Amino acid sequence: MTFNRRQLCKGVIAATASSIFSGCATLPLAKTSDTAQNNSQNSIHDWQRADEIRKNTIVPTFPAKRFVLTDYQPENQSNDYTQAFADAISACHQQGGGKVIVPPGVYPTGPVHLLSNVNLVIEKGADVQFIPEPERYLPAVFTRWEGMELMGYSPLIYAYKQTNIAITGEGTLSGGADNQTWWPWKGPHKEKHWELVPGEDQKPARQKLMQDVEDGVPVAQRQYADGAFLRPPFIQPYDCQNVLVQGVTIKDSPFWLLNPVLCKNVTVNKVKFLSHGPNNDGCNPESCDHVVIENCIFDTGDDCIAIKSGRNNDGRRLNTPCQNLVIANCNMKEGHGGVVVGSEISGGVNHLYVENCVMDSPHLERAIRIKTNSVRGGKLEHFRYRNITVGRAKTAVVINFYYEEGDAGKFDPTVRDVVIEDLVCRDILVRPFNIQGFERKPIYDLTLKNCHFLNESPKSSIVRNINQFELHNVSIAGKTIDAAQLISNS
Repeated sequence: MTFNRRQLCKGVIAATASSIFSGCATLPLAKTSDTAQNNSQNSIHDWQRADEIRKNTIVPTFPAKRFVLTDYQPENQSNDYTQAFADAISACHQQGGGKVIVPPGVYPTGPVHLLSNVNLVIEKGADVQFIPEPERYLPAVFTRWEGMELMGYSPLIYAYKQTNIAITGEGTLSGGADNQTWWPWKGPHKEKHWELVPGEDQKPARQKLMQDVEDGVPVAQRQYADGAFLRPPFIQPYDCQNVLVQGVTIKDSPFWLLNPVLCKNVTVNKVKFLSHGPNNDGCNPESCDHVVIENCIFDTGDDCIAIKSGRNNDGRRLNTPCQNLVIANCNMKEGHGGVVVGSEISGGVNHLYVENCVMDSPHLERAIRIKTNSVRGGKLEHFRYRNITVGRAKTAVVINFYYEEGDAGKFDPTVRDVVIEDLVCRDILVRPFNIQGFERKPIYDLTLKNCHFLNESPKSSIVRNINQFELHNVSIAGKTIDAAQLISNS
């Protein structure tokens, strides 16, 4: 069966955008000029490349053979399906591939490990409930945590060096995390809504792992499972090819919800990401090549989408950028960031295309964000955004070289060739822009076209250390502005 990534949820996106901006006045477009025509031609060429990425991202297909999960479960046993998942997936894999069918019902389980040529189909009415007992996610596996390689708890759904794998269907994957299990390991935090457990805090292990990375400790010696309190991601295909996640609902994750690492050809379509725990990013492709994320709904406790490529020495050691990404027709209902690049970004990111997205989270801090610093570095280039509608946000566009550690390292980031067009923001709560490069290493070549911020924000934009900053038909509260105004007011 071939899955069609071009089936768009245009009706949902259009309806949401209409509800956000109903009653807003139509803003005038700039007059056409030779420069505008050249920019238009360049824009067409850019988005042709996005279409090529879609076309060239391989979506896995599978034989018609079916392996029904319940056929592998002993009679009169319904409290643990871990072995049934393992047996059904193994049988499917060994017989050349097909579909492992999870029919309607409730299925408690430990970790699920996918194998090549297996499509795990979670049918409508099925709820796969991952048992929140950390010991079940041992022995440790080769994984990444916040961009650092280690031996850690198994992700709830994991695949390592597999080809042609999928999670599809209209059912639910429930991670079992809540204020009493998994989430308390975050420890004290300004947004804490979980119960603290004495002695269970990720901070000591996190700091030690960061030092191991700086010291070049071999990954096999980085043992951070039992007793380290580093929460596993929900779904992590690691070094896999041809990955599809489609249709399912993912909820209550211990950590990041979907984190493909070092994968090629990743398609994420019509997925609902519903989880409000700490570090509950929705979809974080990391050091991947050819990624298409479309028609998804994000209702998360952290960034909706965050593009990553490894942290500090690990990112530079592997030197694998995240590249050739298309994000389209997504609805960011809740989350701290809409589409974010960083912060574990030392391997770089290139050729990112984002279009036709709606962001209207009541807690949206930044709609379009690039975050790095001189400790993390990274070469970040050729980003294109168009047709983005934002309801309310603290800041619409952030490119900041001073994230977390600030200017404390020797790896100056490169950010260049970024174009944002047809961005409309209804309600900016703080300022439209926060754009800060280094004086010694400015941001290069940022262009905004037909972008409109409908209210007068409380604070002025910050724009510092940027070369080749162009604005074409950009307005704030109905008044057209130019680049010189933004820079001089900073």
